[in-house]
Amino acid sequence: MDAGLVGSGYADHLTDADLGLLASVTQGAGGSGAARAAWLRGRPEHLPGLIGDTRVFRAVFGPGEEDARATLASPFLIFAVAVHRAASELESMDHVPERSGPRKRVPLFDAPDLRDFLDSPARRLFLAELLGSFTRAAGGQYRAMVRGRPRARRFSELDLARLAATLDTVPETDRPGVYRRLGDVALLLTGVFPDYAVAHALGPVSAARLLRAAQATPRQHEQLTAAPAIDLFEYLGARWYRVAWSLAPARTARLAVVAEVADRFRQARRVLNHIADRCLFPAGNPWFAPPAA
Repeated sequence: MDAGLVGSGYADHLTDADLGLLASVTQGAGGSGAARAAWLRGRPEHLPGLIGDTRVFRAVFGPGEEDARATLASPFLIFAVAVHRAASELESMDHVPERSGPRKRVPLFDAPDLRDFLDSPARRLFLAELLGSFTRAAGGQYRAMVRGRPRARRFSELDLARLAATLDTVPETDRPGVYRRLGDVALLLTGVFPDYAVAHALGPVSAARLLRAAQATPRQHEQLTAAPAIDLFEYLGARWYRVAWSLAPARTARLAVVAEVADRFRQARRVLNHIADRCLFPAGNPWFAPPAA
């Protein structure tokens, strides 16, 4: 994906208040906020560089007098700044902690692989869009045939088993979108809430159903049901992204990033672990709180 398309992707999500904040932090107070926002919206190629500016990170996440400006930031801008901050931090790191259990960390010397993942502007945009898309989780009811009779079924897109069950009822044209969202949920849970995911998100019955939905072979089914939960999530998430790509009626440059992440799912998950630990859930962070156990 070229720089212009990536910049336009950011512009699609940023509000005028976001653009005004970026301009005021990086370019000073000259001119009206509306004029500065309009100038940036017409030049989206500048946006990735501004979002990665250290001054913007301090304005959004740092303490002090700039907190008032941070209240103007949309959730998408907050997540985008966190992703770009992770790319900057990883430049000087050789290892990144990996969760080995609840509240336990061990060092993994895979920082070069995570840097490589974030070297792609398109993959940075992908992660920011992923996080921003869960600001409001979708849910509701759908109709399904049970023993020959229509029945109402409830679903939440954060419940993988129920979301996967909708594949049996949605039109074929909608299935790529469902598979894409299944991959998104698997990445969000393992990247941002891994302790919760391991402890609560997949029971043995749900795991078996999801492996069937992913068309796992009997041997894969046997291996993965005995594997650590994170390994199962990684398999499922990568598999769902690949299916979404293969079934898509039109393979756009934006969708091609989904196929890339399918091949780098563990790196994407580990980058999100770093972002969650350093930006989203550190002690005293005012923006986010982890889910209750």
